Amino acid sequence: MKPSHFVESLGSLHFENAFNPYSNRCAIHDLDDAPERRSNTLQAMLEVATKSDIDAIWIGRDLGYRGGRRTGLALTDDVRIHAHAERWGVSVERPTRGEAVAERTAAVIWSILSRIEASIFLWNVFPLHPHESGDPFSNRLHNSHERRVGEEILFQLMLLLKPRRLIAIGSDAAKTASHLADNHQVVQVRHPSYGGRVQFLKQIKELYTLRGNPSQASLW
Repeated sequence: MKPSHFVESLGSLHFENAFNPYSNRCAIHDLDDAPERRSNTLQAMLEVATKSDIDAIWIGRDLGYRGGRRTGLALTDDVRIHAHAERWGVSVERPTRGEAVAERTAAVIWSILSRIEASIFLWNVFPLHPHESGDPFSNRLHNSHERRVGEEILFQLMLLLKPRRLIAIGSDAAKTASHLADNHQVVQVRHPSYGGRVQFLKQIKELYTLRGNPSQASLW
């Protein structure tokens, strides 16, 4: 599967109470061409990643309403979207209007990711933004059907990128990673939310042999 076909397949997904950033447009926060911008950015990153030696896919759970719903990039908010693009040597135009919105999980992820030189691709078990009925700016856990579809997509991504290992961020991601692992090494780390920030940072520092601590300013 080519990166263009992969992104097209993402854009064709439709679920009740789930926002697809590659085909849906938020009337409140998005620019007119936001879905196209998000799709183009993801495809550009994939084009580069398929030609790279990928150390790992870091796997989160779902896109969040303050992060991936707006950027179309896993574990990435408005504040870190340019850093994410620069990491792959591509250009990006923010798809949302107004002031940049920060997400706490993205802040922790990027506080440590910015110190790692290895090629790491960010993804989620469910690649869309699932939300509560009637409240598009909320987060919910994906359901079993969404999970199955997400696992199929992640498997295709693994075939595309050929990572050496899977870094599962949280228990939900670990279940999926273990299910799809085949010959890939799976490493589970604590999710940085709900009091897990310190343990997450410690585990990633050990995995990538990092010294020192990220600045507190970078954590929000």
